Amino acid sequence: MAANEEAAIKAKIREYLDLTLPECYIPELGEQKHGKVRSIYFAGNNVVMVTNDRVSAFDYILPNLIPFKGQVLNMISEWAFSQTKDIVPNALVENVDESVVVQKMMKNLGVELIVRGYLWGSMAAAYEHGDRTFCGLPVPDGLNRFQKFDTPIFTPTTKAEVGHDENMTMADMEKLLGKSMAAKAKDTALKLYQRGAELMRKRGLILIDTKYEFGTDSKGVLHVIDEANTPDCSRMCTVAEWEEKYPKIEAEMKTGKYKTVTALLAAKPELKLKEFSKQYVRDALLEMGFNPAKDKAAPKLSEENVVECSYRYIKIYETVTGNKFEFPNKIQPSQRIVRNLQRTGMLVGGFVVLVADSASDTKQAQSVQQELAKFKIPNQIRICSVHNQPTKLEALVQELNKSTEPVVLIACGGDADALSGTASSFAKFPVVSCPPEGMNQTSSTSTAGSSSAFVGKPASAAKFAAQVLANSCPQVAAALEESITEKKRALEQADEQQLKKSRKA
Repeated sequence: MAANEEAAIKAKIREYLDLTLPECYIPELGEQKHGKVRSIYFAGNNVVMVTNDRVSAFDYILPNLIPFKGQVLNMISEWAFSQTKDIVPNALVENVDESVVVQKMMKNLGVELIVRGYLWGSMAAAYEHGDRTFCGLPVPDGLNRFQKFDTPIFTPTTKAEVGHDENMTMADMEKLLGKSMAAKAKDTALKLYQRGAELMRKRGLILIDTKYEFGTDSKGVLHVIDEANTPDCSRMCTVAEWEEKYPKIEAEMKTGKYKTVTALLAAKPELKLKEFSKQYVRDALLEMGFNPAKDKAAPKLSEENVVECSYRYIKIYETVTGNKFEFPNKIQPSQRIVRNLQRTGMLVGGFVVLVADSASDTKQAQSVQQELAKFKIPNQIRICSVHNQPTKLEALVQELNKSTEPVVLIACGGDADALSGTASSFAKFPVVSCPPEGMNQTSSTSTAGSSSAFVGKPASAAKFAAQVLANSCPQVAAALEESITEKKRALEQADEQQLKKSRKA
């Protein structure tokens, strides 16, 4: 029965292999900060995090996308936050989409707070190579990989933006955060782990180890941020499998035949424990011959690997939360995200970039900007010289090509036609020329490969943008309809007045 259910779920996953989220660039939300598996936007007092379906291992981003990975992590975090808010407040405001989390803006402590209940993972590998001190803590001889510690241990690391995180001692944390905050962070992490371990054991799972991130609000109050007890920041296995296999591993190691558990597993792979974590991905890469110390990029996983990984994410969600995973409607996740952000009022769903050739040209851009406001179209002014900064212009266009929401570029500089002609050569979206001097010699011609339009007046350029965006932006469509109605009303009034004059004559 279980085998049939697994086969059915995996067959369903295969239907969604092309419905994944690589990234989600939404220019309307502002400047995007790229995380390993998230797009992060700072919107007022909140942080909007879009969790994509990428997966990282050994600090490499894999070329594959894992269906449902992002939304599963968000749903587990939301559940975990609800179960631990009596221990520490969390930054969650709301989940506006399966893949989008809105959290309150916090000052990140800049430390990854790791709690380990078992000798596992990279720590086990280092232990088997002879290390006995971790983050300043002594660990006794005679332990086995997969063995449970008498009490959970705290092994914090730095939070590196790029490259590898580095181990920290408690003294390092105190130097960075101060003694009081360091102690509070450690105590809170241990309590969160204990609660997570208790909850998961009730579900038949062991929370092997996990990582937390904390931040403080404007009053200095500690909050848990990012995610909690998900397969991406934790290791998990089933209680049943650990209780079945670890005693056998322990007995084998007592014979003295094997120097390490790793050597034992090479001889008896059936004793290996199945993890619900990214370890499956790491193992798959290693089995493919990937060397994280020497190779410059991670190889592509097979379809079978991708489906298995997605299946594990789904099963851990169902096991941890007790909820059944519901497969979503078959729509591109990026389209769904934009619609849900529009539904909650966080997004108009369309964006205009006004490009000036120099600072002196911003007056024309501001004139167009005033007209765009009448149609409630979000926009941004950028300065980018087509002659002096051609690579910057190309980079801007390539970035906008990735936009999840529809965009329009309006060139407003004195050399607007050169700007728009160059931009349209690279663009996958409409480009309009609206120069301050109006029609000029190049307005009616385009270089080969360019496709920009020409609009002479700011009001007309804004209306053109509104017409482009109206189909996907209800708010813009309503403003455009109101503008058209008002124009017709004004014409009818003018005609009526003319008729009255004619009658008097």
